[in-house]
Amino acid sequence: MDDKLKEFGNSIHRLITGGSLSRNETKGLFSQILKGEQTEMHQGAFIAAITAKGPEPEEIAGAWEAIYELDTVKVSPKTQHPLIDNCGTGMDSFKTFNISTGSAIVAAAGGVSIARHGARAITSRCGTVDLCEALGVDVECHAEIVKKSIEKVGIGLFNGMSPSVHPQALSRILSRLCFGSILNIAASLANPARPQYGVRGVYSQDMIMPVIRTMKAIGFKKAMVFHGQSGNGARGIDEISPVAETSIAELSEEGDIVNRTLLPEDIGLCQRVTAEEISGGDNPRNEAWRLLKVLTGRDKGALYETISINAAPILYIAGEVQDLKAGGNRARRIIDSGLAMDKLTEWVRAQNRNARMGKERLQTLLTEMQ
Repeated sequence: MDDKLKEFGNSIHRLITGGSLSRNETKGLFSQILKGEQTEMHQGAFIAAITAKGPEPEEIAGAWEAIYELDTVKVSPKTQHPLIDNCGTGMDSFKTFNISTGSAIVAAAGGVSIARHGARAITSRCGTVDLCEALGVDVECHAEIVKKSIEKVGIGLFNGMSPSVHPQALSRILSRLCFGSILNIAASLANPARPQYGVRGVYSQDMIMPVIRTMKAIGFKKAMVFHGQSGNGARGIDEISPVAETSIAELSEEGDIVNRTLLPEDIGLCQRVTAEEISGGDNPRNEAWRLLKVLTGRDKGALYETISINAAPILYIAGEVQDLKAGGNRARRIIDSGLAMDKLTEWVRAQNRNARMGKERLQTLLTEMQ
């Protein structure tokens, strides 16, 4: 048997037995996966083993470094404000509506420059890419079109499953995975625009510190990572929770990490909602209608409040507001003014190889929603 295969197998065994890898070791092993130097059996076993063990910051950083260096198209949008990325990692035990997409649109309407990096559904019912495609955004376009959209209208989405964004192997690997893994974190951080400000929801409370430490290690200047409770004592969500408490870690520009726990009322929620009201569906078109009802002012209920309090950390990390409560209030005003719906319309036109087709798709949704 080839020595490289044996060494790789030994690393898998180390992970299975609870051992850890250094950043350089993880980078080297992931590089072999991306270059196709290992069998598919070894590739799957490695990803499963490191995920089951629980990835540590050095391991996540090593995986990210391999993906970013070897398999990510790079772009550098020119914007007046620092770029910020927001996403949920998925893998959470309670599947919500795609809150992060609505929150990103609201924050962009508030003047934040958003460079998103998402994927189609892997562990959820309707992923970021699925929802945005239904709304009319061109999710299969080249990274340069996304770059221009960020520059022109302040928001863009890089499709983590597209070979136009990750041409080497990541798109192939993600398209064949049907379970959450270390890639939900490491790959999502491999944003072609490499923003240095970030807001991320994670699938468990135990992952908050590893992810915020990873973000610090790979160069983020300011970030927030959180995990919310769904209110039943068991299942959690990768969002700021409108139902129960949320655990948060914040990375300051001085490099300090501060932990805290917040209740929905601390972010300005007047009345808590139920988990069922924010649960996700499996039909992207229906999910798009749910979002449009919020953005057009027809739904001022649970999703409206949830999107608002999740836009709050984006506005806060971007320096647009002084605290999360102010961010939630600002987000409500943005939605109520119609600016968020206007921003979505601008985005559909800007991130599209065929702006007319995207506009027609969005208009059809709005008409059918009548």
